[in-house]
Amino acid sequence: MSIEDIFLEARETILQCDQERAVRLAERALAEGYDPVEVISSGFSYGIRQMGELFGRGEVFLPQLIMSSEVMKAAVQILDAAIIQGETTQYKGTIVIATVEGDVHDIGKGIVVSLLKTQGIQVYDMGRDVSNVKIIEKALEVKADIIGTSALLTTTLMSQKKLEDELRKNGLRDQFKTMVGGAPATQRWADRIGADAYAEDAAEAVTKALLLLNRT
Repeated sequence: MSIEDIFLEARETILQCDQERAVRLAERALAEGYDPVEVISSGFSYGIRQMGELFGRGEVFLPQLIMSSEVMKAAVQILDAAIIQGETTQYKGTIVIATVEGDVHDIGKGIVVSLLKTQGIQVYDMGRDVSNVKIIEKALEVKADIIGTSALLTTTLMSQKKLEDELRKNGLRDQFKTMVGGAPATQRWADRIGADAYAEDAAEAVTKALLLLNRT
């Protein structure tokens, strides 16, 4: 298969929520010597963005969006292993990332994690519905440079502000850079709560993370 065929089929597996086919394709892409970073960014990630756009227009529903996210995770897990195995450069920095407490959605966060890893950033993905206490504990444990949080619901958005408050209260705010994201988050929100950066999507999250690491 050509690299373009790999990209097209990867996108199709996401749109069709076909996990078995996605895993086979990821394995084939590696066997044929294609760059796993390209397969993720131009194939599977592109497909999940397309699914997100369909969801936004009401053409697919939440269960399909969640299923496509699981397909993405399964395929990217295989490609991630190859990226890590082949990596020879030192990490540029460390980020702890989580979906905030009370929020069980992590659609999109997996893409952010994968893309961050491709840029030589060490990522500790704590999953979803994670308390601020646990996030801070992990950041201290791994000596993180950045704490990134995602909130997919307006009802859980306030947890991002509470994290900033907790860091200040404990004299830790200057120890970490903070990034926020998620559907209801905005640059205005990030400015309001005092976060260091806001990312609208996965690509911007990588750009902002690299900028923050250059400042540390």
